[in-house]
Amino acid sequence: MRFNSKRLSDWKWAYIMIMPLMLGLLVFYMWPVFQTFYFSFTEWGAFGKYTWTGLANYKMLFTDKELLQAIRNTSIYIILAVPIGIILSILLAVLLNQQVKGLSIYRTLYFLPVVTMPAAIAMVWKWLYNSDFGLINYVLGLLSIPGPHWLTDNRTALLSIIIVAIWCSIGSHMIIFLSGLQGISSSYYEAASIDGAGPVTKFMRITIPLLTPTIFFVLVTSLIGAFQVFDFIYMMVGDIVMESTQSIVFLYYKYGFLKNNKGYASSIAVLLFTIIMIITYIQMKIQKKWVHYE
Repeated sequence: MRFNSKRLSDWKWAYIMIMPLMLGLLVFYMWPVFQTFYFSFTEWGAFGKYTWTGLANYKMLFTDKELLQAIRNTSIYIILAVPIGIILSILLAVLLNQQVKGLSIYRTLYFLPVVTMPAAIAMVWKWLYNSDFGLINYVLGLLSIPGPHWLTDNRTALLSIIIVAIWCSIGSHMIIFLSGLQGISSSYYEAASIDGAGPVTKFMRITIPLLTPTIFFVLVTSLIGAFQVFDFIYMMVGDIVMESTQSIVFLYYKYGFLKNNKGYASSIAVLLFTIIMIITYIQMKIQKKWVHYE
């Protein structure tokens, strides 16, 4: 009986201690989710008034060519930025996992973009991409190659943003992969060396398989982040973007804050939430086939 009373008291105090966090989650995360879902069935007018319109916003989603273009742009962004960012991060982490002089300096340099404000990064890259005064076009000019209008040309604008996104993601991913590499026992490499395995064989047969839990984590978080790309597009291109660079979240921002059509913007947010949930669920199911845990 005493044991039960003590246990009950422990449970009570445990819930009291986590209560502030639970309240914060409910107020700042769960409530906006339900509210957005409700607003997706409404049409907004002047002075913040809205009326119930049923499935009208969702019917509009299926005929909106602008949304289809935004989905296409976001897909291109994901297909290029996520795998290239992960591959470069793994290679960099492997290099920085070696015993070389000035290792801490290299790690700090590669991690700098992570602790730098995105606005500052966007400003620097806007100057680099500037078609008249930018460094990139200046170097291309020295080689007699005409530089494009990086951020205003339909053919190069999205690619330019993807390059910046990859450059920014490498530092944080590299740190995660580095911690994963340091968790691999050296005995595996010693045994492989005795069997005559070379560096490439060790990398493909030991490093990559034992790093798959870390790769899986980075892949899931990167995909979610890539679906929500907005900041670099907004800061590098501005409010008025070309259709070739418009992402799903940017389209949400456009309808929600520029056109004051919060009902349709909410339906875009619900669509994006559903897509991310489905992709994450598929990843969780498929990971059993390729992720190896020691």
